Amino acid sequence: MEAIIPLISLIALEVILGIDNIIFISILADKLPEHDRNKLRFWGIGLAMLMRLCLLAFISWILKLDKTLFTLFDINFSGKGLILIAGGLFLVYKSTKEIYHKTEISKDDSPHLPKTNSFNSLLSEVIILDLVFSVDSIITAVGMVQELWVMYTAVIVTVIIMLFASKPISEFIRKHPSFKILALCFLMMIGVSLLAEGFNFEIPKGYIYFSMAFAFLVDIIQMKTVKKDA
Repeated sequence: MEAIIPLISLIALEVILGIDNIIFISILADKLPEHDRNKLRFWGIGLAMLMRLCLLAFISWILKLDKTLFTLFDINFSGKGLILIAGGLFLVYKSTKEIYHKTEISKDDSPHLPKTNSFNSLLSEVIILDLVFSVDSIITAVGMVQELWVMYTAVIVTVIIMLFASKPISEFIRKHPSFKILALCFLMMIGVSLLAEGFNFEIPKGYIYFSMAFAFLVDIIQMKTVKKDA
């Protein structure tokens, strides 16, 4: 019974951290034909679970990623830090690129853009972010609980929740373009957060999630107001 509260707390934390993953996969899935979207969500979230379970099997190695590898300009860099920096740069680049395509490129320019996206290329992008979020997730889990079975259980339960939540979230983002831009801004903020954490300057994620939740609420109110006036 003593492990129940840590287990529930860890599941809740993993679900919150998993929102980033779901949003990223949902935005990429929107580029595919409808019959491939569920496939990308399934593979993306499934691989996230596989990575986290494998990382738990090498927990002693994962803990070493938190150790300092070298120091530059009085900043200590660890294996985890380097992974977060790489992931943060990738996330900022992808979200910025998507926002640019959504806001700056006109329909007249669309023939010059690729008409189709390869499932494998999009899956490879998902795998990169899966790895980054998985390392961050596992190290966070180790800091919360000691029992390995609690971590395994939390990962499996979290992935099941993510699988059920991914399609509704994906459909909602696809049907509401304004929320898609908001989601991309959220991913950009997460990218900046990962970069800061990689440089040992941690931005409390609660601030990020609260600000985005507030922006989401404002967007919903605005959408309701527009519908009422129409």
